[in-house]
Amino acid sequence: MRVAVCQLNARDDRKANLAAAEGLLDRAAAGGADVAVLPEYVDYLGPAAGLPEPEPVDGEVGSFFAAAARRLGMWVVAGSFHERGPDPEHTWNTSLVFDRSGALAASYRKIHLYDVEIPGRVSYLESATVAPGDQPVVVDVEGLRVGLSICYDLRFPELYRQLATDGGAHLLVVPAAFMMHTGRDHWEVLLRARAIENQCFVAAAGQTGDHEPGRTCFGRSMVVDPWGTVLTQVPDGPGVAFADLDLERLRTIRTELPSLANRRL
Repeated sequence: MRVAVCQLNARDDRKANLAAAEGLLDRAAAGGADVAVLPEYVDYLGPAAGLPEPEPVDGEVGSFFAAAARRLGMWVVAGSFHERGPDPEHTWNTSLVFDRSGALAASYRKIHLYDVEIPGRVSYLESATVAPGDQPVVVDVEGLRVGLSICYDLRFPELYRQLATDGGAHLLVVPAAFMMHTGRDHWEVLLRARAIENQCFVAAAGQTGDHEPGRTCFGRSMVVDPWGTVLTQVPDGPGVAFADLDLERLRTIRTELPSLANRRL
């Protein structure tokens, strides 16, 4: 199973963002990818005041990626988008997975929301505009069990343990828009930790570069193997990187270092 991680610089123009994402998917398909992973908020990443009207799953954004998956004959993890939420004040931050025929195979709403309040320094409440999801999701991709997550979820290892043990995940995907100042110190460390502790492959696709004044994303999209080795990484700027997932190696690691089987809770 060949996986591609696609690194994007989404801005405040939905149509331009979708066109850029499609170009990356074309490159992924040309490189022989079976599965392509896009970043968080692939539809819009700019000032809140300019956010287009949030859509249902089968709206313009969902239909766009369904058509791309069908045209390319490739599984597409469409990062995440602003889904119409439970009330007028809140959206859901939702990841969609389409199969090779363009059918919706799974959807996941981001569970963990970034709320931080440091007096005199920073105030950011994601929960003010985004409603949390409440269901972990694992989807079967032609025998490969794929656990879904989004960005800030990465800091909560109990979610990934549930995806690996209860969901039987082989691959954990992390669409993200990790900020530059935390990304430099935490991004790779957390991705490798989630891979090692759950003995899973991890495919993380990040936003990169400036998106609005004061917001710069770290990028460095990568695929990590179950031993914690970084198999491939996208350099700065938009781009695509590929990795072939060796499930026999995963089985060998789980047999020779049976930490999941040795758990005592």
